[in-house]
Amino acid sequence: MSITGSSGVKAKHQRLVLVLIALAALVAAGLLAAWALRNQASYFYLPADIAANRPEAGRAIRLGGMVEGGSIRTAPDGVTVHFVVGDGKNRVPVSFKGIVPDLFKENSGVVAEGRLDASGTFVADNLLAKHDEKYVPREMKDMTADQARATVKETK
Repeated sequence: MSITGSSGVKAKHQRLVLVLIALAALVAAGLLAAWALRNQASYFYLPADIAANRPEAGRAIRLGGMVEGGSIRTAPDGVTVHFVVGDGKNRVPVSFKGIVPDLFKENSGVVAEGRLDASGTFVADNLLAKHDEKYVPREMKDMTADQARATVKETK
């Protein structure tokens, strides 16, 4: 006769049951997280992607590309900006109400977060201006390399 403990289940089987319960809990937590975030994900689109496979109106997305030269217009209210984002092949009109970032300008990169409306205009809630790798802050633009190093040392 073997001794199996007071519950009649071997320790090996108890560990197996605990591992299976833990695995089921992890899978359930992952599924719950995916279900909770299903509408929170915003996908990144280029203008060519929107032209090829237009997302439904009202869906949160990110639009990235270059601000076309001569396309920035400020509305009479002073806070609404209209411009066009292009990728060399396609163009998407964008409307943004708010304060634009300092680096936002024509012929520069931008990522706009928002939604397409029924007319095909992208209504942005947030703008992220991009700069190239040669970016220098305004305050340091006219400094020599030695002056810039000295300024950086002073701020540490």
